[in-house]
Order: sequence, then C-alpha cells, then structure tokens
Amino acid sequence: MENKVVLVTGSARGIGKATIIEFASKGYNVVINYIKNKDKAIELKDYVESEFNVKALVEVADISNESDVKNMIASIIKEFGRLDVLINNAGIAYDRNFDEITVDEFKRTLEVNVLGAFIVSREAAKYMKKDSAIVNVSSTNGTKAISPECLDYNISKVGLQSLTRDLAFQFKPNIRVNAIAIGWANTDMNKDLPQDYIDDETEKIYLGRFADPQEIAKTIYFLASEDSSYINGEILTVDGGY
Repeated sequence: MENKVVLVTGSARGIGKATIIEFASKGYNVVINYIKNKDKAIELKDYVESEFNVKALVEVADISNESDVKNMIASIIKEFGRLDVLINNAGIAYDRNFDEITVDEFKRTLEVNVLGAFIVSREAAKYMKKDSAIVNVSSTNGTKAISPECLDYNISKVGLQSLTRDLAFQFKPNIRVNAIAIGWANTDMNKDLPQDYIDDETEKIYLGRFADPQEIAKTIYFLASEDSSYINGEILTVDGGY
C-alpha cells in the first residue's frame, strides 16, 4: 500500500518538527517546509528516513509568497503523486507592545499566519482527494487568552480560526478542516521568556506545566486521522486547562 503524504509548514523545529516525526512514525511520507533553517530541515529529513523507513522531501518556501507555494506543491506532486494531509503550522510573533509594533511587522504577521495558511490550503486542496484533512495550528490567543503585548499575533490567530471554519465549508465533503488552539508549549518561540513570567503562567495551568511539542503533535495527528473522521470545522483547545 502506498504511503500517505503530509506537508507540514514551518517544520524544521518546534511543534512542526514534532509533527513531522509523529506522522513519519505512523508511516507517512513527509514534506518538511522551512524558510531559514535549512540545516535543521535536512537533519530532520535524515532522521525520519533512517528511523522510520519513510521518504522525506525538504522544501524551502515562504508560505506568504504565492509563487513559492505553487512551486512547492508542484514539487510534492512530482515527487509523490499525491498529498493527503496539510498541517498549516508556520507562524511568527513579534511580541511588541501596542505602541511599539510597526505597521510592517503587523502586516508580516498577518501575511504569514493568515494569508499563508490560505494560499497553501488553496493550492494543496487542488490535489487532495476524498478523506483528506487540513489542520491549522492556532492558539488560545485567538480564543480566550489575553496578551496585550502581541496584538498582531492575537488577531492573526482569530483570523486563522475563522479561516478554518470557512475552509471546512469550502472543501466539503472531501476535505475535513479543523484547528488546534494551543496554550503554552516548550518551544523555541517561548524559550527566552523571563523565568518569573513562565512561573506566573505555569501557576494558571491546571496541569502545572507547559506542553511538550510531542503532546501537541499527537493531537494534530488525531485531527488528521480517521479517528476524528466526523470532526469538521472545529477549534480544539489544548492548553492543559488554563
């Protein structure tokens, strides 16, 4: 039986990397997308191919650039002849106060976190057949958390969740589209936070800790798998109780 294929955007590190490993461990051929971390992407490719006996394709693409995305999708189809699952994971955050963030930074956040997910979904869906799935990696910043220091990021995640519901309608009945709204996780994005802030936030989490990327990856896999075959257009919160 031919392996299914998953594309995970922004997957050279963090939650994206953990997601690549999770799908590879389940027998998927994987597409590792990056924009800056070439060495880490190649290292991940070598790891999953040797560890899980699957094929991995490394693709550099700025997901907010339509030409980049079209070239990436064409390369995937040329290599594998199919695309079954898309994980829109790539995202950025500037963490600027309201009066400090620039207009260009605000635009860039929306370009990557919302427009990028739209472009990749639109182009990927052209090749995704019945029982395919898209999972958007959103955040509790788009639902219930209040973080005034990242206004642009908050708004982008609200937009991504709205896009999730719209795409579920647009791609019905063949492609399921869901999102995961994650809380705090042990990723590179959060590693440089002040320790007193980490301690304060940890106290607010019922489970008393940040998530491991592997825990998030397992939930993403669930939403893409047949085990969630009747879940569509939903936003699943995974924050340890916050």
